[in-house]
Amino acid sequence: MKNSVENLSETRVKLTVEVPASEFAPDYDKAAKVLAKQVNIPGFRPGKAPRRVLESKIGKGYIIEQAINDNLDKYYQQAVAEADISPMSRPEVDITEVPEMKGKDDKTALKFTVEVDVRPVIALPNPADVTVEVAGVAVTDAEVDKELDSLRERFGTLSTVERSAEKGDYVNIDMVATIGEEDVDDVAGVSYRIGDNSMLEGQDEALTGAVAGDVVEFKSALVGGDHAGEEADVKVTVNSVKESILPDADDDFAQLASEFDTIEELKDDLRANVAKTKANLAVIDATRKLAEEVIARADFPLPQSVIDEEVANHLSQEGKEADDPHGEEIRGDIEEALRSQLLLDEYAKQFNVAVDHNELLEFMVDQARAYGMDPNQFIQAAVQANQLGAFQAEIARNKAMMAALRLAKVVDEAGNEVDLSEALGEPGAEETIPDFSEVPVKQAEEVEVADEADSDDAAFDPSAHKVDDVVAYLNDADDAEKARVLAAEKAGKARKTILALEN
Repeated sequence: MKNSVENLSETRVKLTVEVPASEFAPDYDKAAKVLAKQVNIPGFRPGKAPRRVLESKIGKGYIIEQAINDNLDKYYQQAVAEADISPMSRPEVDITEVPEMKGKDDKTALKFTVEVDVRPVIALPNPADVTVEVAGVAVTDAEVDKELDSLRERFGTLSTVERSAEKGDYVNIDMVATIGEEDVDDVAGVSYRIGDNSMLEGQDEALTGAVAGDVVEFKSALVGGDHAGEEADVKVTVNSVKESILPDADDDFAQLASEFDTIEELKDDLRANVAKTKANLAVIDATRKLAEEVIARADFPLPQSVIDEEVANHLSQEGKEADDPHGEEIRGDIEEALRSQLLLDEYAKQFNVAVDHNELLEFMVDQARAYGMDPNQFIQAAVQANQLGAFQAEIARNKAMMAALRLAKVVDEAGNEVDLSEALGEPGAEETIPDFSEVPVKQAEEVEVADEADSDDAAFDPSAHKVDDVVAYLNDADDAEKARVLAAEKAGKARKTILALEN
């Protein structure tokens, strides 16, 4: 099979594909056998009629058409692989010639062209040139004490007091919310900790200073029920006020509340936990900011037909017409999402990140929890919806940004460098660091990809072959031929895997 690639733009190509009759013949034979079983020919059992009889009965053209329909996608996919392009839209196919199938000397061929949108060539911004700022990860004594107090609270006891309620006290309350003359909500005997700010706005302030038996009133917007968001008059009756008596922070408490023998060992463990939490939060923040920065620095065109299709799908799902003004309102968001996806996919490719089965399984379990679904049901639904590839791509993008963050400079608010290496962990065994100094080479206006059978006497052209084929050829080539092919590769596609053989 022969094919050539014409770059119509930076995001669209035209493939011209030629399948000689000799190569088309096996697919023609297969189609004929299938049709022979479907056609009733007098004197022959189904599928047993000779080829010439079948051809005279239904015509060669019908068999050729069937063979083309059955195998056109196969030829297209082979041409895509040989041309080393990444389609992003539905191909537009135009068949310009069909083989005549006249026998072994037939010089005719199946010829067709395909126009399709492809991934653009992307020059990746170097993460090492980016500085991102995050909150400091150093742990203070006050943060450790706060964690220790939270742990002591779990072992505290409540004691009734006769004084005014203070922040941190527990009050037992009855509450009634009224809108106009109607009581719209009420609760009784509820225990509430002043300072938690977990019920109604203004409640903490109203209860602070109250004593048992007091009735306090305030206005607040309701947060639940049929009247959520409406302002109501709230009346609270304080039944009791209790303070929490915390156990002493000593070795006895450490032995009671943990596996440690001393309070200092417990504090060290709490400090380590706080440090881990802050580092993980810093990684999340730094990864987000780094992604935003490299996306802002990247400059590459987007395939407009892909964006148009996404806009149309979005409008269709909302029941809107294709020319609805909302389409232009969402176009910017769709372009931004596509730009981010393409760039992060390229980072994943260049960093050579891999996604293993356990990572995919863990991701799906986390997603199931987020949606409140049983993990097994979620995984089964994902498989049926053919979503595993999308999940793997999302994990790869996340891992790519983690790899990029290992190269970036991370600082705190004061400009001090922050070490996130422990939180980031070790890179994958197959991960590589791209050479960001190399500028991707755009394909020539038209590239011929010839059938190997027709190029035996010609000099080996690496641009006409896939990476694995070039590597295999170089392994058997002498030094002079290896140097020539590597020079041609460097001047052409400059694929890193091949150029690495130069060393």
